Amino acid sequence: MKNFRQQHHRPKKSSLVIGRKAVIEAMQTGKQLERIYLQSTVHGEVIDEIKKLAEKTQTPINKVPVEKLNNFNVSNHEGCVALIAKVQYQDLQDVISFVVEKGEVPLLLILDGVTDIRNIGGIARSAYCFGVHAIIIPDKGVGALNEDAVLTSAGALEHIAVCRVNSLMKTVDDLHMNGIKVFASEMKAPKKTYDCNFTEPCAIVMGGEEKGVYPALLKICDENFQIPMTGDFDSLNVSVATGIILYEVTKQRS
Repeated sequence: MKNFRQQHHRPKKSSLVIGRKAVIEAMQTGKQLERIYLQSTVHGEVIDEIKKLAEKTQTPINKVPVEKLNNFNVSNHEGCVALIAKVQYQDLQDVISFVVEKGEVPLLLILDGVTDIRNIGGIARSAYCFGVHAIIIPDKGVGALNEDAVLTSAGALEHIAVCRVNSLMKTVDDLHMNGIKVFASEMKAPKKTYDCNFTEPCAIVMGGEEKGVYPALLKICDENFQIPMTGDFDSLNVSVATGIILYEVTKQRS
């Protein structure tokens, strides 16, 4: 595991795909992209093709002003720059099948709207240490798993499976079809962490820093629970909360 050292810097040119045709070719040849930055004013057939391929490959698109693209310090970007993924995303069903074939009890972590890369990094460290088989993230509304995220995770993001999906709602259905129970952390839930049975195949949903778990997603989860606290402070940091919950899972499974 790498030593943690927080950094914020412009992506290296070697981590970028520059120009419309280059971005299309990257997706067509299977190169994984973290996200695509499109100038907000561009349009046309080539742009439409980029959007279709991005949807097919579940690659997020950010529409940005030209100043954002110029800030990458590259020439001839044609209003389109993509960031090569630092994390190699895996197919969720493949991960589940692999875990089951090994005779292990699936433990998955779902991040809903977690945008702070420092929290994502901290969550990944806890997930790796407590034996989570995969972290599931949506293709939109989540912080970029870039170099800073990998550094913040102390390298954990390079050692744990990450699955990017286009719908967390559908993913919950897929998990149910695989016999995996879905729990959601919610600060007003009647149940406590120790009331839940985490020894069975399960996935745990952690909500974003400000809004928590999306209400519609909360409704389709099997059980909601809260971390018992003695203080009257609003809530725990999502990274800290994840560590506490995963400790409870490990304690039960031990």
